[in-house]
Amino acid sequence: MIFLVLFVWMVPCIANQLLSSFVKAEIQKGSKQLVCSIPGPQGPPGAPGAPGSSGPVGRMGFPGKDGRDGKDGEKGENGEEGPQGRTGNPGKAGPKGKAGAIGKAGPRGPKGLKGSPGKSGGPGKKGPKGIQGDIGLPGPCSCGAKKAKSAFSVAVTKSYPRERLPIKFDKILMNEGGHYNASSGKFLCSIPGIYYFTYDITLANKHLAIGLVHNGQYRIKTFDANTGNHDVASGSTILPLKKEDEVWLQIFYSEQNGLFYDPYWTDSLFTGFLIYADQDYFNEI
Repeated sequence: MIFLVLFVWMVPCIANQLLSSFVKAEIQKGSKQLVCSIPGPQGPPGAPGAPGSSGPVGRMGFPGKDGRDGKDGEKGENGEEGPQGRTGNPGKAGPKGKAGAIGKAGPRGPKGLKGSPGKSGGPGKKGPKGIQGDIGLPGPCSCGAKKAKSAFSVAVTKSYPRERLPIKFDKILMNEGGHYNASSGKFLCSIPGIYYFTYDITLANKHLAIGLVHNGQYRIKTFDANTGNHDVASGSTILPLKKEDEVWLQIFYSEQNGLFYDPYWTDSLFTGFLIYADQDYFNEI
């Protein structure tokens, strides 16, 4: 478009220069002819021509820079409340809260079913002795009804027991009243009175030093030397015992534990029994 305008503007100028040069040349030749084609002075501008047709649409220019942000508009009115959304996933459990106050006791419930009987309790402590009552009328004869019984006879089942420990006679031949304990090897007095104790011990291969012990004290001791053959050591005594007293046999010297057991032809025995009980015992029962 610019080139077209420049071209239209330059054509009259070039034509005017050419014409001026030609006129000057003719005058110099002496030509008498007048050239009517010499342009006169510039006339007044003509009336504006009709507007030309619109040119083709130019290419789209580059996008301009972003303008400044406009000011915030006034706050709009609250919209209508929307529909309720779906229930969300349950959240994590919060920390345990403080214990609330204890509520009032509810009404008493109906009586439950009767439970099974509980275990029997242990024996209580012995109470103080009461005042002796008046003598009653003589009753019918019950001879032997109050007769106290305590007797045992036991045997060993192992040879050469350990020294200075109760010998465990674990083969029970008789245990009237259950006062002999095979686990400990001791006789425990439950009926105070006078008792008779005896032992017959087979020995072999070693000497035998054995004694009868009453509450940790030796009452009798016997010693039998090994002569190369089997032999029998024996001893017996009578002892007054109180309730809870203990009696047992044990070896009283190191390496002198020649007690021998053979299930086919010999036994070693420990025996004891009550001769008579204390009168106070009968009064208590």
